[in-house]
Amino acid sequence: MRQYTKEFSTNTKLAVPVIIGQVGQVAVGIVDNLMVGKLGATSLAAVSLGNGIFFVVMSVVLGFSMSITPLTAQFHGEQNRKDSSKVASYGLLLCGILGVILFAVIKIIQQFIGYFNQAEEVVEIAMPYLNVIAVSMIPYALYQGAKQFSDGMSLTKLSMIATMIGNVLNIVLNYVLIFGKWGCPRLGVTGAGIGTLISRIVMFLALYVLIVKKEELKSFLKWPRASQFDWGQITKLLKLGFPIALQLLFEFGFFTMSIFMAGSLSVSAQAANQIALNVAALTFMVAVGYGVAATVRVGNQLGKKDIPNMIRISRSVLILTAMIQLVFGVIFIFIRHWIPTLYVEEIEVIVIASQLLLIVALFQLSDGLQVTLLGSLRGLLDVKMPTLILFISYWIIGFPCMYYLSKVLGLGAFGIWIALFTGLTVSCLLLFIRYSFLIKKIEA
Repeated sequence: MRQYTKEFSTNTKLAVPVIIGQVGQVAVGIVDNLMVGKLGATSLAAVSLGNGIFFVVMSVVLGFSMSITPLTAQFHGEQNRKDSSKVASYGLLLCGILGVILFAVIKIIQQFIGYFNQAEEVVEIAMPYLNVIAVSMIPYALYQGAKQFSDGMSLTKLSMIATMIGNVLNIVLNYVLIFGKWGCPRLGVTGAGIGTLISRIVMFLALYVLIVKKEELKSFLKWPRASQFDWGQITKLLKLGFPIALQLLFEFGFFTMSIFMAGSLSVSAQAANQIALNVAALTFMVAVGYGVAATVRVGNQLGKKDIPNMIRISRSVLILTAMIQLVFGVIFIFIRHWIPTLYVEEIEVIVIASQLLLIVALFQLSDGLQVTLLGSLRGLLDVKMPTLILFISYWIIGFPCMYYLSKVLGLGAFGIWIALFTGLTVSCLLLFIRYSFLIKKIEA
């Protein structure tokens, strides 16, 4: 174990700023939920519905932007400054274009919201909120492009600082706009959306300034002229980016279906489901941080062609992630009855949410490991087979289980979360088989 544990500090040093940054992004939504929850279960369900639609669409740009990190890490390991610069500028440009396209996609989805069998009072509140946060897709996409580049350069603290600035601003704006403080009108759920939009704009601007202010990076994010485009690098980004985008679309879409399924049961079930999703998202982002560490460090070693160290480092990240996620699982078992009281006062919502949090505790290990395995595979530039694995795990196995357990067997929200546990566990096992196969192939 010693050869693995000695890498824990390096893994953590790289992962912690990413974790803070990722948790900070999730915290924007959690702050919305905590504050809006004080307005009642219907308002919390409305934010859940709006964010569910936003996040499933957002997963495309989040996944695509992740292609920037392994390519940047590999070129950085090779000390190839020219190609690192191309990946940075083309990646940011493509993320911006994708952000505009996905804004339009959200507006189209809104036209069909009536077919999702959601409570009318929830939809009525959710639509103005979604109108506002849809616009935030564009600055969010630009932020992700810049963030993934800085992560690939092992400068993970930059996005952490930008996220912290955005979160402080979001908390202040939410307090003022939701509850009508300091002379501002009381905007309720829509106020939460406005706060989120402004904070995401500020996050991108802050990160951009932090990057260009660093002497060694200031030339990296220059907008290229059309005549100077390196279509080979653009094609490489697209080939790597869209399979990763599909991976997150499959996973986020699977979890978003839990929102619609719960919404078809009752307002209380949908509100409780959102509480469980919030908690699961927090620990998921911790695993994402170590997944990014795996991507960067594996990509660096691949660039250096140092295979023995690459294998040892990837295994060390898996071991450390497993240990951390097991601790989270134990903690959730003990505090699952208390967490829902932070959001709402309705007893029915608290009871359902505490049951769902038991499942959240149980799937911590499989959730954390599948994220870290994906990170290592991305560092190896292996994205096509993992995409197929996630599709099978979540949509061939997980989604039918979700419908059967919640609707046919009548287990309701509890059945939905058993299905989520099933999908994550199958995903983890299949990704581990794929990872083991590639490692043996490389060692041979």
